[in-house]
Amino acid sequence: KILPACTLPLTGKACVDLIVTDLCVMACDRPGIRLLELAPGVELDEVRAKTGVTFSVEGSLEEAA
Repeated sequence: KILPACTLPLTGKACVDLIVTDLCVMACDRPGIRLLELAPGVELDEVRAKTGVTFSVEGSLEEAA
């Protein structure tokens, strides 16, 4: 899960710009998080259900090869 706030001590703040998981690829930028790609066989609703933050979906979403 991607959490809206860190629950552990920070070692760096705002140093992540890309999140790659078994479900999708997301970009972290201002003002928020954008969904870039879905893994093969993964639906958008599944990512929404398993992600703990709000994110935007821009353009046409492509499945990763």
